[in-house]
Amino acid sequence: MEKRFFVTSEPLSVEELAAEVTRPEAGAVVQFIGTVREFTKGRRTVYLEYEAYHSMAEKQLEAIGREVKERWPDAESAVGHRTGELQISDAAVIIAVSTPHRKDAYEANEYIIERIKQIVPIWKKEHWEDGEQWVGDQLEQTRYPDGAPGGGNK
Repeated sequence: MEKRFFVTSEPLSVEELAAEVTRPEAGAVVQFIGTVREFTKGRRTVYLEYEAYHSMAEKQLEAIGREVKERWPDAESAVGHRTGELQISDAAVIIAVSTPHRKDAYEANEYIIERIKQIVPIWKKEHWEDGEQWVGDQLEQTRYPDGAPGGGNK
């Protein structure tokens, strides 16, 4: 694998990300797989579309990796996030963390997904049976009623 922190339009591999952090001194490898769910707030999702500011998103993922290392010095982490059109049950994000003990691996893994939602420039467009809409940032606090992120219609 070229990078531990990346954004790609290609399918993600749990095995590849786990291999990046697996090491003899780690007693725990925790993996999180964020998938496309069929129902959100009572609406049936047909598929999702993700866009990213790729270079900045990867820099922010790397920054999160450094934050994890500061908080959990024995942790190793890797993150992959998809862009493009994703179908129901496709993996949108995979996070792998290894630590000597499981509690730290679980905590670091949760920390990573929350930080991704806070600072990584990745946007989601939901396609429902009855319409579509950019739902904004990953915390769903910023909406784009007039079109796509950046002001343009897509």
